[in-house]
Amino acid sequence: MAAIYQAVYRRASSLFCRLHSTYVRKMRYLNELKEDDSLCRQAQTSGTFYLFHNLSPFLQKVGKKYLVPQLSAAEMKRILEKFKETEQWIEKSVLISCSDEHVPHFALDLGALQKSVIESELKGSFTDLRKALFIVDGKDSPLLASAQSLLQWHDSHQYCSKTGQPTQKNVAGSKRVCHASGITYYPQMSPVVITLVSDRSRCLLARQPSFPQGMYTALSGFCDVGENVEETVRREVAEEVGLEVESLWYTASQHWPFPSSCLMIACHALVRAQQAEISMNSLELEEARWFGLEEIIEGLKREPRSSKQDDGSFLPWFPPQQAIAHQLICEWVKQQTS
Repeated sequence: MAAIYQAVYRRASSLFCRLHSTYVRKMRYLNELKEDDSLCRQAQTSGTFYLFHNLSPFLQKVGKKYLVPQLSAAEMKRILEKFKETEQWIEKSVLISCSDEHVPHFALDLGALQKSVIESELKGSFTDLRKALFIVDGKDSPLLASAQSLLQWHDSHQYCSKTGQPTQKNVAGSKRVCHASGITYYPQMSPVVITLVSDRSRCLLARQPSFPQGMYTALSGFCDVGENVEETVRREVAEEVGLEVESLWYTASQHWPFPSSCLMIACHALVRAQQAEISMNSLELEEARWFGLEEIIEGLKREPRSSKQDDGSFLPWFPPQQAIAHQLICEWVKQQTS
């Protein structure tokens, strides 16, 4: 009877593997690594590592391209030995992803070690994340953003908010536990709406004083406690530019690591053309104005360095394609030209 059960189990397991996609197997493997410390510790010996220094990712320039190198466990050991550090440093890493072949990817911040020595040894440089996100390949940007957010979360949640006692991360870095209180802390994201307002023939873009010169983007703001997305969109548009939203719809979302870990929820909003006079909130914005289709198309072609004019002023330019605001603007152009 036991042999029959074993045969049935093997057949069911084989069927499970055939029926489930590579994606499902990958996600389940990642979940196992998060839940099983010994399995994750073992995975660190065969995984690859993205390096950070005080939350700035390590990049290498090859020709005109910026690459995000993945160091093997052996290379990590060599770097740590150079600083006379033990392999236990690797346990400070956090799990961020894995390949389809189940090679786990970790992120490790070496901020306590001398930056120039690491850069010289690995022939690259640690680059501010805001810049890095827009110069690396599009497939690497989400990994860098999530890695930095997770590393930052661990750095700022080392103590329990109830007892004040130190918290301890699990090997994967998917949670922290206060053993004094029994409280488990998980990384969280703050929801933010980013909204492209239109009166059907024009779209509204704005800028804050902290923005690079000439850059305009869609309106954005954090969701308040108790609000849904629709309520946040209507409130933010009313607060920032004094307009009342007639209708709105969701289009996409994106993780964004600034100022900390945020979930950007992208929406389009329509206001009535006859009630489209802007009343800007100068406490939040430096400028807000309507843009016509031709001006938007020209702005999408323009790069930041080409926006400065001879008189010192700047022509409008918009966030690069890695930002979800760029997607919103392009969707509006498509709507206007279809």
